[in-house]
Amino acid sequence: MTSSIAPLRILQEAKDRIRLLFMAKHALFGGGMHPEDGNHAIYHHEVRSTLEGLDLNLTLANNYEVLFTKPDVDFVFPLLNRGGFVNSEMLIPILCNKHGIPYLGAMPFLRGLGDDKSVSKLVCQHAGVPTAPWFCYRRGAPVREESLPPSPKGRWVIKPNASSASWGISDAHDWTGVANAVWDIHTQGHDAIVEPYLNGYDVQCAFITIKDEPIALPMLWYEREDTQRLWTYYEKRDLVENKEKAALKRFDDPELAPKIEAFAKRVAQEFVPFDYGRIEFRLDLDTGEINFIEINLNCNLWSEKVMAKAAGHAGFSHADLLETLLAESWRRNGLMADYA
Repeated sequence: MTSSIAPLRILQEAKDRIRLLFMAKHALFGGGMHPEDGNHAIYHHEVRSTLEGLDLNLTLANNYEVLFTKPDVDFVFPLLNRGGFVNSEMLIPILCNKHGIPYLGAMPFLRGLGDDKSVSKLVCQHAGVPTAPWFCYRRGAPVREESLPPSPKGRWVIKPNASSASWGISDAHDWTGVANAVWDIHTQGHDAIVEPYLNGYDVQCAFITIKDEPIALPMLWYEREDTQRLWTYYEKRDLVENKEKAALKRFDDPELAPKIEAFAKRVAQEFVPFDYGRIEFRLDLDTGEINFIEINLNCNLWSEKVMAKAAGHAGFSHADLLETLLAESWRRNGLMADYA
């Protein structure tokens, strides 16, 4: 089961010496809800405030242009992931690589591998992790009914292949509905992934890396009122009032939790080094069936979301979590010899 871990500490000398650039869309926003991004703005403001509380040598930016020429920084903390264009999650790591600046998180190819839901499922199949059938209808390629994955209950879920927070998700009960949903996603410039709807609960496996080894944090799951409903972007961003109630709780089923954690560790090993990430499975409690859903290598670090909540169950404060991530990444990238 989950290992017992303690927060890592950064030497004061390193805090003073290492010039840290924090990049996020709302890094300069004053806090509060954003009309389009909702609670994402609160999240970015909280991370900024936590970093400021760690007494770091901190610089802030809310755009990619700061990396178009080499800035006077030693390390980048990137949360500017969804830039409004396809594959934007890889731009900051690529620009950092160009300038020789280390950064928190996985390298560009691994970021792309994780954010491409279809290819990440291929990785999981390679690792021997159960994954339901799917098909990715790439934009510009033929959209054919014979490619449609089987769905015993006649319901499919369609979403952008690189979506986050359930942006663009919909469902359909026949090929016409599927094809129309795929067309809609393609017209917005994205590939579309189609999967059978899997009834059940989302089990969340958060990982951080210590000395290059993925360490599982306590496992969580969403207890839902109605597992047949699709969660929308607007619900996850708190942009609607009447949303389904769901409680994020510790998942410690004595039989199922070890099995899911073992699957999650297989997935995590395929993506090392990645610093931190969240691996999601769908669990059908009636049948015991477990299926990999997705991996997010640059997952949400807000105190209200999975990574920070899981770390909290391990005894970490929000500041402990961020300091631990930076301490390990700085060690891995040679910016400091060891922890405090």
